[in-house]
Amino acid sequence: MSGPVTLDRREGPYGEVVLRRREEHFEIIANGTFLMDTSDGRSERLLVDAARDALPADRPAPAVLIGGLGVGFSLAHAAADPRWGRITVVEREAAIIDWHRTGPLAPLSAASLADPRSTVLHADLVAHLHTSAEWYDALCLDIDNGPDWTVTEDNRSLYSPAGLAACKDRLNPGGVLAVWSAQPSATFEDSLRNAGFSGVRTEEIRVARGVPDVVHLGVRPA
Repeated sequence: MSGPVTLDRREGPYGEVVLRRREEHFEIIANGTFLMDTSDGRSERLLVDAARDALPADRPAPAVLIGGLGVGFSLAHAAADPRWGRITVVEREAAIIDWHRTGPLAPLSAASLADPRSTVLHADLVAHLHTSAEWYDALCLDIDNGPDWTVTEDNRSLYSPAGLAACKDRLNPGGVLAVWSAQPSATFEDSLRNAGFSGVRTEEIRVARGVPDVVHLGVRPA
């Protein structure tokens, strides 16, 4: 296997973000930390599907916020599902948005970006949750390697009591918070319960090596 080839490297307000190609796959690296690649989208698809399946079955055209554009798997999977209504993606890295709109990732994202239900916001997710007046039926968050392994120190506030309260405030009653993680966290499950979420559980995604990826789920009580 050949080594990775750097396609773009940007310095921004949150540090360095790099797009690399390793043979036929793309990788995103933030501040030297591997975030994700295009080799396997099972985790991103489960994130979206688990949130949808936890919603009341009779809820028409639910609105979903996806935290983090990444390599675009979550957006593409949501856009491929006619059951979703409004699809909003919040991405703080301008470089990642550029790579999807006009750069190397454009062929992967053209259809989902063109979907009339889809909107991509260039914004910090934590700030958006605290200041937005929008309401959602599902929040699908994948901006770190998990609550215990954040990409930047600023992101830790998302998993704090105030951050989880902001998530709950942005959800309609019965809405679902889904948080992707590279490893399970019993501490985060407790944090969700303490923040007032019900039906807290963790779904696993088996990977080739190591512990499973997981999606943590919690419901805002109706």
